[in-house]
Amino acid sequence: MDGVKTYELRLADFQCNPGDTLVLQEWDPNTKEYTGRKLEKTVTYVGKTKDLSFWSKEEIEEYGYQIIAFK
Repeated sequence: MDGVKTYELRLADFQCNPGDTLVLQEWDPNTKEYTGRKLEKTVTYVGKTKDLSFWSKEEIEEYGYQIIAFK
Protein backbone atom coordinates (compact mmCIF):
# COMPACT_ATOMS: atom_id res chain seq x y z
CA MET A 1 0.00 0.00 0.00
CA ASP A 2 2.94 2.37 0.63
CA GLY A 3 4.40 1.83 -2.86
CA VAL A 4 7.69 0.27 -1.71
CA LYS A 5 7.05 -3.07 -3.46
CA THR A 6 7.06 -2.45 -7.20
CA TYR A 7 6.71 -6.03 -8.44
CA GLU A 8 4.47 -9.07 -8.08
CA LEU A 9 5.55 -12.71 -8.36
CA ARG A 10 2.74 -14.96 -9.58
CA LEU A 11 2.23 -18.33 -11.20
CA ALA A 12 1.91 -17.70 -14.94
CA ASP A 13 -1.53 -19.33 -15.13
CA PHE A 14 -3.14 -16.26 -16.75
CA GLN A 15 -2.25 -13.91 -19.60
CA CYS A 16 -0.90 -10.51 -18.62
CA ASN A 17 0.59 -7.79 -20.86
CA PRO A 18 2.08 -4.31 -20.46
CA GLY A 19 -0.75 -1.77 -20.30
CA ASP A 20 -3.13 -4.16 -18.53
CA THR A 21 -4.54 -3.22 -15.14
CA LEU A 22 -4.03 -5.70 -12.31
CA VAL A 23 -6.48 -5.62 -9.44
CA LEU A 24 -4.63 -6.98 -6.40
CA GLN A 25 -7.03 -8.03 -3.64
CA GLU A 26 -5.91 -8.92 -0.14
CA TRP A 27 -6.82 -12.48 0.90
CA ASP A 28 -7.06 -13.59 4.52
CA PRO A 29 -5.98 -17.25 4.72
CA ASN A 30 -7.54 -17.60 8.17
CA THR A 31 -11.06 -16.58 7.18
CA LYS A 32 -10.60 -17.70 3.55
CA GLU A 33 -12.19 -14.44 2.40
CA TYR A 34 -11.07 -11.21 0.78
CA THR A 35 -10.54 -8.38 3.27
CA GLY A 36 -11.91 -5.66 0.98
CA ARG A 37 -8.51 -3.99 0.59
CA LYS A 38 -7.34 -3.78 -3.01
CA LEU A 39 -4.91 -1.97 -5.30
CA GLU A 40 -5.14 -1.32 -9.01
CA LYS A 41 -1.78 -1.19 -10.80
CA THR A 42 -0.85 -0.76 -14.46
CA VAL A 43 1.45 -3.50 -15.77
CA THR A 44 4.71 -2.08 -17.17
CA TYR A 45 6.67 -5.29 -17.79
CA VAL A 46 6.04 -9.05 -17.80
CA GLY A 47 8.95 -11.50 -17.60
CA LYS A 48 8.25 -15.20 -18.12
CA THR A 49 10.55 -17.99 -16.95
CA LYS A 50 9.07 -21.19 -18.38
CA ASP A 51 11.41 -21.52 -21.35
CA LEU A 52 14.51 -19.83 -19.90
CA SER A 53 17.69 -21.87 -19.83
CA PHE A 54 20.14 -19.42 -18.25
CA TRP A 55 20.99 -21.77 -15.40
CA SER A 56 21.18 -25.51 -14.98
CA LYS A 57 18.55 -27.43 -13.01
CA GLU A 58 21.22 -28.13 -10.38
CA GLU A 59 21.99 -24.41 -9.95
CA ILE A 60 18.30 -23.58 -9.64
CA GLU A 61 17.79 -26.34 -7.06
CA GLU A 62 20.80 -25.10 -5.06
CA TYR A 63 20.14 -21.35 -5.18
CA GLY A 64 16.55 -20.84 -6.34
CA TYR A 65 15.41 -17.57 -7.89
CA GLN A 66 15.26 -14.06 -6.54
CA ILE A 67 13.30 -11.13 -7.89
CA ILE A 68 15.09 -7.78 -7.89
CA ALA A 69 13.19 -4.54 -8.44
CA PHE A 70 14.91 -1.37 -9.61
CA LYS A 71 13.86 2.24 -9.14
